[in-house]
Amino acid sequence: QVQFVESGGGLVQAGGSLRLSCAASGSTFSIRLRGWYRQAAGKQRELVATITTGGSTNYADSVKGRFTISRDNAKNTMYLQMNSLKPEDTAVYYCNARQIASFDDYWGQGTQVTVSS
Repeated sequence: QVQFVESGGGLVQAGGSLRLSCAASGSTFSIRLRGWYRQAAGKQRELVATITTGGSTNYADSVKGRFTISRDNAKNTMYLQMNSLKPEDTAVYYCNARQIASFDDYWGQGTQVTVSS
């Protein structure tokens, strides 16, 4: 079993910053932390950023240059630094991991990010 604890969400004014964390515990040897997704009210979940175990990153066009994904493999923790936040970044943010053997996806509980104009 793997558990995820997400933290760092909240309410911020446009132009502000937040840092999300996703800490995995339990059978972490069986999974790979992969990235962050978000889901705004009434919309489908969308990819925000991914990171490989080697540190290669990929970002949605809408967040390039503003968000930075990183990971600390020793702590089994993944981060998302969000700068220059916009109201359209308002969503529930989820961390994603994949089981190495079965490729099943795991999701964190989600953390709300609200950006006011």
